[in-house]
Amino acid sequence: MQNRLVIFVSGAVLALGACGRHDEAADNTAADMNVAIDNGVVVDNGMVANDAAVAPSPLTAQGFANTAAASDRFEIESSKLAEASASSAAVKKFAAQMIKAHTESTAKLKSTASGLSPAITPDDTLTPEQQATLDSLKAAKGAAFDTAYASAQVDAHQKTLDALKNYAASGDNEQLKTFANGLVPTVTAHLNMAKGLK
Repeated sequence: MQNRLVIFVSGAVLALGACGRHDEAADNTAADMNVAIDNGVVVDNGMVANDAAVAPSPLTAQGFANTAAASDRFEIESSKLAEASASSAAVKKFAAQMIKAHTESTAKLKSTASGLSPAITPDDTLTPEQQATLDSLKAAKGAAFDTAYASAQVDAHQKTLDALKNYAASGDNEQLKTFANGLVPTVTAHLNMAKGLK
């Protein structure tokens, strides 16, 4: 990777010099590239992109759809773990309810998103935080799992509730605002149920 970067930076500097351009920007190209890499910017095939700048806002239709889809996926995957690893019958019952509810929510989200003009496709990629929580749940068993799962469910449902309310109030698409607002009572109920597991 470093060799590719050196070749790319060297090529960029030579190309600017060959064009007869000699200005401060050309002199700083190599230094700027090194700073960009140090700040977490990804360099691939000569393209520089900052992940934070690319991610859609949660108040755009695509950003909200992605947030909702990832939330549903996290709920389903963590609850499948609960069905297998929990020791409490109450936790297992709650997990089954979450799988059913969030599978239905995903179907409704996809239906709503496909009916938009232009249509959008929700991306259910988990956030790094969701993935880390899921990974930690995979390592837990029995009563320790029950406690960790209940805590994760409270946290996840609170974040989802906040995202729904935020989009319903300030989102950029009326159909998705209606979808978000319609889920607020259900997610509130799930949050209260999750708090009861602790």
